[in-house]
Amino acid sequence: MCDTMVVTSKMTAVGVSLFAKNSDREPNEAQFIAHFPAAHHPAGAMLRCTYIEIPQVEHTHAVLLSKPFWMWGAEMGANEHGLVIGNEAVFAKVQAQKEEALLGMDLLRLGLERAVSAHQAVEVITNLLETYGQGGNAGFSHPLYYHNSFLIADPHQAWILETVDRHWAARQVEGVASISNCLTMGSQFDMVSNNLESFAHSKGWTKAGRPFDFARDYSDFLFTTFARGRQRCRRSQELLQTPTQSAQDGIKTMFSTLRDHGGAAHDNYRSDGSIFDFTICAHASFGPVRGSQTTGSMVAYLHPKRPLFFLTGTSAPCTSIFKPLWIDAGIPDLGPEPAGAFDAATLFWQHELLHRATLQDYNTRIAQYCQPRDKLESGFLSQALALNAEASLEERRTFSAHCFAEASTAEQGWLHSIKKVAPQRRSDLLYNHAWKGFDKQAKIGR
Repeated sequence: MCDTMVVTSKMTAVGVSLFAKNSDREPNEAQFIAHFPAAHHPAGAMLRCTYIEIPQVEHTHAVLLSKPFWMWGAEMGANEHGLVIGNEAVFAKVQAQKEEALLGMDLLRLGLERAVSAHQAVEVITNLLETYGQGGNAGFSHPLYYHNSFLIADPHQAWILETVDRHWAARQVEGVASISNCLTMGSQFDMVSNNLESFAHSKGWTKAGRPFDFARDYSDFLFTTFARGRQRCRRSQELLQTPTQSAQDGIKTMFSTLRDHGGAAHDNYRSDGSIFDFTICAHASFGPVRGSQTTGSMVAYLHPKRPLFFLTGTSAPCTSIFKPLWIDAGIPDLGPEPAGAFDAATLFWQHELLHRATLQDYNTRIAQYCQPRDKLESGFLSQALALNAEASLEERRTFSAHCFAEASTAEQGWLHSIKKVAPQRRSDLLYNHAWKGFDKQAKIGR
């Protein structure tokens, strides 16, 4: 379960588009930030994706990715041209293919590596989809099969692309747009696969006498309903409707939207609430509906001359700090890549100690550091925007490294502080049972 959103340049006071995504996956499915430089490839070269090989292209663009450790593809990312993509799991009346093909995350990375603009990325992804199909297990410890939707943006335009098997529809969007774990397009689209509508008619999903509606006619009821994607789409769009007065305000709004718990302030949000309560900032609990949580977050400031990116590299944006990165400057040394078990040397698992300790009594413990978190992050943001105008590559690279190091030091201090604060109440029994299981699987002690 995920949420991806965009505010196009016409809706921002500074005329710069904003993009954001929370990636929701299994609690122990560590995610990490990766950078791959632009590259030339020999004629006839083949590319190994997560499951299958496809022909490589002559040139691939430099990319910045947030990716689950075990797959080739990514949950979200950007390339050197300011193109950004986020994907969502969607469920349909057409059964998702179990045969190994391209994962939605593979298609996302391929779009970033091979396209310059949002429109071109739509063409790249749909051509690959029609040629190779999408399919295979997309789950980490539990098999999961699904179709994919994508929100694709560059400094000048944004597109929503929704797919079911090899069928697809795409629509250019203006203003505020968001996608979640549901099909959203009705009968209005700008590009479409050849047999999208006729296939629905042949299955009897489009009833005689009424117009074709992609979301209505293709959506699976059960998964779409319990994933609460429609509710989260509405919530993110509500939060992003007011034009911002500055670049800093706009980016902060994206941060706060990714941290949203359905409108609940930190002093009355229950991370151990209903097992059906799935918010934009998601925390895992018992059962299939809340079996996943936010394991990585990204915000993009798509300035036409120099796009600027903020990533957590860690789970739960409410307990994390967004740190600035520039693609041309690469990423600092973030330690080894994480895996599905605790490793104190990795960024993801270092933060999990703070995250999981906070979840033992969310209300009491998040209150100990949410204000210093915001203050530190605000300083990173204002300095990054100042450097974005004219600073050299080396200055920006040094600043990114400084931010990651300072954030790590701060989180270690917050962990030490909150452990001194005894939980004020007992958490829900099913919630505790679920987290004991997650911790045991990860071989982590809290």
